[in-house]
Amino acid sequence: AAEGVLPQTKFVLGKALARGIRPIVILNKIDRQDARHDEVHNEVFDLFAALDATDEQLDFPMLYASGRQGWADVEINGPRKDLSALFNLILSHVPEPGLDASLPFAMNAAILENDNFLGRILTGRVEQGVARMNMPVKVLRPDGTQIETGRLTKLLTFRGLERVPVESVQAGDFIAIAGLADATIPDTICEPSVMAPLVSMPVDPPTLAMTFRVNDGPLGGREGKKVTSRQIRDRLLKEAEGNVAIRVSVSSETDAFEVAGRGELQLGVLIEQMRREGFELTIGRPRVLTQTNPETGEREEPFEEVLVDVDEAYTGVVVEKLSIRKAQMQDMRPSGGGKLRITFIMPSRGLIGYHGEFLTDTRGTGIMNRLFEGYKPWAGSIEGRVKGSLISNSDGEAVQYALFALQERGTLFVNPGDKVYEGLILGENSRENDLDVNPIKEKKLTNIRAAGKDEALLLIPPRRMSLEQAIAYIEEDELVEVTPSAVRLRKRFLDPNERKKNAKRSESAAA
Repeated sequence: AAEGVLPQTKFVLGKALARGIRPIVILNKIDRQDARHDEVHNEVFDLFAALDATDEQLDFPMLYASGRQGWADVEINGPRKDLSALFNLILSHVPEPGLDASLPFAMNAAILENDNFLGRILTGRVEQGVARMNMPVKVLRPDGTQIETGRLTKLLTFRGLERVPVESVQAGDFIAIAGLADATIPDTICEPSVMAPLVSMPVDPPTLAMTFRVNDGPLGGREGKKVTSRQIRDRLLKEAEGNVAIRVSVSSETDAFEVAGRGELQLGVLIEQMRREGFELTIGRPRVLTQTNPETGEREEPFEEVLVDVDEAYTGVVVEKLSIRKAQMQDMRPSGGGKLRITFIMPSRGLIGYHGEFLTDTRGTGIMNRLFEGYKPWAGSIEGRVKGSLISNSDGEAVQYALFALQERGTLFVNPGDKVYEGLILGENSRENDLDVNPIKEKKLTNIRAAGKDEALLLIPPRRMSLEQAIAYIEEDELVEVTPSAVRLRKRFLDPNERKKNAKRSESAAA
């Protein structure tokens, strides 16, 4: 009732309306002081209309509720006792599923997981018919292609969060089955007599990709337990089985894999999970997946709708920085509490690495929501990092004496005692070019007494990056080295001569 319509509201509602569902609208947090129920009601109606809702869908019932206090009412000033109004509305408004147990068995796989004892387990709702233990079934892809036949070696239903083995299930039951080796989401598991697959929700295509590589740096294999390309490949393929939004393919580079997903956050979570599991790997710069318009032949890239809630004092800096990233403002309106709600349409690549900068600019008070809008013509180049890197030219441990001299050159990323190697990025140069420096150079000592005394070397605390910040920071010729105990930045080619040759090849290709 205070925040109003958000991008995730639009996403979920659009899916529901497309399937012909007549939703129930609940205005939650109605007890907040900044609640604006009348305005939000109008916003919801406008959203229904914008999503091409039918007349029946536009006639939606609405309840006022407080989830924290545990009540829902038809009237805003109702008794506010319990949730009985919601339950009664569900019974009267939501139609029965209309499932038929007399038809041949069929279900859609909605969840896929692996069990050490049962193997691959598929979870979903039985849409029609009856299934029994050891019953023969086949698997159909959404396009009707048959990919597998087998038997249901295990049938499980749910009692709370616990799985309970049963001998048979019928239409309407939520079940988990085992015995199929190739079925995945959203395949149809059915009796052999069924010829057509069930209708399933299409999966939105990935919009962003990264290259996962073996850690071939000098420190590779010292901090992790899983370091080979085979282990990385098996882990990525396992993730792609249960997560339909992720696609994995073999890269043209040696010991490298292309991983595509719905955004940098999703891929960042995967990298963090692998890191905690003991993997070592290097990650390339994220890049958006483009396509060619079949009618116009134009190059297209993914765009997103971005909705930000910021204090009025920070509006200027947010609008300025998003405009540089090719954002186009669509709307600006007050959202209560001294905040403004601003809506933008912008390329997905313009949002890479922006979230942390957004929180810094708004002192942690800003809220940003994103929603995939679709593919639109390429928006042109977006200015990236303008400063170069300070690159180590030696192997060893960073020394305070050397770092003290280097901090005048730019911002450092390492502490004294940190392990460094040739090609490691030590910091950000204050100028545009890359600079090779020596971080292990120690002060020369002699047996001649100095006239003056040594002054204490005070170092500015280094800039420490999170995994997400590091991924957003790197350029095309740089990598993020991820291990269970460290996140480092390095050049793709560690040898300076190789870097120069690669730069010349890139310039020749661009020309």
